[in-house]
Amino acid sequence: MVRNLLVRGMLAGLVAAALALAFAWIFGEPQVGAAMSLEQHAGHASHAASAEPEPVSRGVQSTVGLATAVGVYGVAVGGIFALVFAFAYGRLGALGARATAALIASGAFVTVELVPFLKYPANPPAANDPETISHRTVVYFTVVLCSVLLAVAALYLGRRLAPRFGNWNASLLAIVAFLVAVVVVCLVMPTVNEVPSDFPAVLLWKFRLASLGTQAVLWSCVGLVFGVLAERALMPYRAPVAAPVA
Repeated sequence: MVRNLLVRGMLAGLVAAALALAFAWIFGEPQVGAAMSLEQHAGHASHAASAEPEPVSRGVQSTVGLATAVGVYGVAVGGIFALVFAFAYGRLGALGARATAALIASGAFVTVELVPFLKYPANPPAANDPETISHRTVVYFTVVLCSVLLAVAALYLGRRLAPRFGNWNASLLAIVAFLVAVVVVCLVMPTVNEVPSDFPAVLLWKFRLASLGTQAVLWSCVGLVFGVLAERALMPYRAPVAAPVA
């Protein structure tokens, strides 16, 4: 059963990756191109361009490169999503396959994408210092890890409080506790602000919206598509309905 769900998860991730790729290419690539033009005009990349030719052209990066990266990422996300679903299904109350998948997708988007984005939003080319990429990677994934761990802790807290306060009130208390903990983490983590003062604010805003929108499309599609596939896969395992006695 887990293997069947894993295959369906990877398929759902591939479908979601195709839709996310279309969204990124329509809304994100124009912003990347505009940012790279600004970078070249400002002279940030002129020395590197004159020293040696680019190993991969911009045309390949925006088509085949982007499709490959998004496709591999989508399949990986779909596989991990299926494993999480296999563990959570039946442990979240009386939720069906579609509702469970939608809930997991929503939670994953908030913890893995939205919370880190609010602290360290994505920046286009020419808006970051290449020398600090290691530091930015470490602090970003630190926030991702903290967000995931806090979400797991909040889920555990909600389950512990449910017998005393009821499912609804316990869920609200767990959500509030998660939000407070996330705010504390974001305040403790160092601030990274390397965007030049003369960088166009509209371009930065559009790029960040496109980046967050791409992830929203990916996770929502994974949840919806996998929910349908998982429901069909689990249908033979449901308890058969007893035939009426004549």
